[in-house]
Amino acid sequence: MVTEILKSYIPEHAEPLSEEQYAQLERYAELLVEWNEKMNLTAITDPEGIAVKHFLDSLAFLKRAKIPEGARVADVGTGAGFPGIVLKIARPDIKLVLIDSLQKRLNFLDVVTNEIGIKAKLIHARAEDAGHDKSLRESFDFVTARAVANLAVLSEYCIPLVKVGGVFAPMKTAEVAEEIEGAKAAAKILGAEIRKPEIYEVPIAGGRSVVFMDKKAATPPKYPRQRVKISEKPLK
Repeated sequence: MVTEILKSYIPEHAEPLSEEQYAQLERYAELLVEWNEKMNLTAITDPEGIAVKHFLDSLAFLKRAKIPEGARVADVGTGAGFPGIVLKIARPDIKLVLIDSLQKRLNFLDVVTNEIGIKAKLIHARAEDAGHDKSLRESFDFVTARAVANLAVLSEYCIPLVKVGGVFAPMKTAEVAEEIEGAKAAAKILGAEIRKPEIYEVPIAGGRSVVFMDKKAATPPKYPRQRVKISEKPLK
């Protein structure tokens, strides 16, 4: 059922998929519902909700994200795997790393990746710790995050992971102008520059945006700070 719903929306809102990719998403949806009965992964479990608010939302983002061929991509605070797993299904060429602070969610994602036949590196870490890990810091061509935090806060978590010349592009709602204004200083301190966002609509889900931050210079070594400092005193 998820496949039929997606097929009705994709021609207008996202790039076309193969039958194999639809089958992977269908199995992903089945696992999401199955695992959600024993742990809290998502409040959205109906076929239309999964198809549109999770899958189409991620695919519509991908259409606008312009991820380079073969890019090393990180999904920070990936949760149930959105948008990361969907990006990898649609773009097998990317090298995907999924970062999350809860091992139970990563256990679910390990099952998903094995069942649907995709490769992704799973990292159990808080974002602020990942940003100081030498194997992760400033090593990604493209970093994204979905529904994680205010943009100023999110920037400090994610920009340290982006290599110079790379892009941080979080998924946000269409009402993002105020957040962008509040994040400009943080972006500059962290070595990035904010571009004009791309605003678009996803059926049922509503207005969406991609906020592009281009990494222009290395992030100073002291960032990211500890979680409490980041949330209580966002960079200004």
